Amino acid sequence: MARTLSDEARRILGLFEDVTGATGLDCLVYDDRVVVLVARGDMGEAIGPGGEHVGEFEERLGTDVKLVEDATTPGDFVANALAPAAVYNVTVSENGDTVAYVEVDEADTGVAIGADGRNIEAARALARRHVDVDDIELT
Repeated sequence: MARTLSDEARRILGLFEDVTGATGLDCLVYDDRVVVLVARGDMGEAIGPGGEHVGEFEERLGTDVKLVEDATTPGDFVANALAPAAVYNVTVSENGDTVAYVEVDEADTGVAIGADGRNIEAARALARRHVDVDDIELT
């Protein structure tokens, strides 16, 4: 899967790696926040002690940052992308399009969707780019 990063996204990933010491694999840039895909196993380093690393990164960027950890399976990837929502199960179905059906704790449905749908849209964008999932639907 070829992914094209804008100059701004490449600059942000470089800053992310300099500040946190973790590996950033992808970056989605929105008006009000940045979503960084972090290499599997690097999330602790990205966050840092007491949130120190991600806090400094947010301060230097001047915007909110959401970190998503990469995963080895599409189901785990989608669950990570929807965190901190409690995801019970992810079923990936391929009938023409590949759709991930996600069972989320009822109390966390709003967290998974996010304000104006921003969390689920970011999860969909990352899933399309990294695990060939065309859509994510909450059940």
